[in-house]
Amino acid sequence: MTGDPPPVPTPPPSFATAPRRSRRWAWPLVAFLLGVATVIVLLPYVQRWRESKAPAPAPVAATAAQPTTVTAGVPLTLEGLAAREAALDAQLRAIEGRLATADAGSRTAAGYATRAEGLMIAFAARRALDRGLALGYVEGQLRTRFGVDQPQAVATVIAAANAPLTREDLRLALDTIAPDLQSSSRNAGIWPALRRELSNLVVLRKETTPSPRAADRLARARRLLDAGNVEAALAEVARMPGAGAATSWIDAAKRYNAARRALEQLELAAISGGGAIQPAAPPVAAAGASAVAPLPGL
Repeated sequence: MTGDPPPVPTPPPSFATAPRRSRRWAWPLVAFLLGVATVIVLLPYVQRWRESKAPAPAPVAATAAQPTTVTAGVPLTLEGLAAREAALDAQLRAIEGRLATADAGSRTAAGYATRAEGLMIAFAARRALDRGLALGYVEGQLRTRFGVDQPQAVATVIAAANAPLTREDLRLALDTIAPDLQSSSRNAGIWPALRRELSNLVVLRKETTPSPRAADRLARARRLLDAGNVEAALAEVARMPGAGAATSWIDAAKRYNAARRALEQLELAAISGGGAIQPAAPPVAAAGASAVAPLPGL
């Protein structure tokens, strides 16, 4: 046998303190559960009480809408109606002023367009005459736009276009009749011709005065034709010794000048506002026939 002491037996565990500890935690848990149950039960009553104490929003909305209803029901006074009428009258006057301005602008634009169209027709007629061409459709436009205001000018231009004559034609014809212009008529006697020749030997004139010699007049007439001054060239030819042999040339030059003066009249009429398309006249013959027609039964 060994010398070790015998083991001391361990006492069994005691469970006498466990019930006491569990009882300590049980009471607070029960109190918490009772509080939760109380809150759950009393919560609906508390909400009802708060709703009964809160102010109702319906009266506020009614009071806000009340002035609109009352205002709509109040009748307008005479002063209010007069003020509204004055405001509407001012607006109408402003609109009428705008319409008048727009109408004036449209009339001004229409007047400018009419003048431009009339000038274009007159320029087209001048171009045709200068080139010795027929008027074509320009003739109808001349009759339509200027036939009422300038009938004589229109007739002159149309007649000149039917017998075309240019400055080149006058220049060539002047060269053709130049020998006859510088000498007297063949039917004149010897003594008149001799006196004219002797008078041309010595000529006294001022330095600024053109030479009256036939050769100098012919040269000036040619220069004037080249410059487009047919009227001055005609005056020089008419003063030459052989002017009697140039009757056809003088008549042609007069017709040329008359046509250009007629064109100038048409251009001035277009600038002054003429040249508008004339409205079609009502059928007078039909109206007269209906007026004199016998009544039925007579």
